[in-house]
Amino acid sequence: MLVLTTPSIEGKKIVEYYGLVTGESLLGANVYKDMFSGVRDVVGGRTSAYEEELKKAREVALESMKDKATDKGANAVIGTRLAYHNLGGTMGNTIMVTVFGTAVSYEV
Repeated sequence: MLVLTTPSIEGKKIVEYYGLVTGESLLGANVYKDMFSGVRDVVGGRTSAYEEELKKAREVALESMKDKATDKGANAVIGTRLAYHNLGGTMGNTIMVTVFGTAVSYEV
């Protein structure tokens, strides 16, 4: 599955537009507790454990979006955007990763 941030596929003809597809993933408060309760793995001012959890959440959101595109019959997603949302409040320290784009089929 081709996933692009651009609105088209250079050199390829898009033959079908299937519409919006999305993927979401939540990074829960327990991650914060796990990271800060013990010894922190800090390298160059960055917390690698937190970065790894964000990476996993991003990958889950992307896979979810790609699965939805495949279910619609698409072989690519164009105009892809990624966003992080701090839900806070009643959700505690929860971050939601959202990814969205347009599912399309292009001539291979």
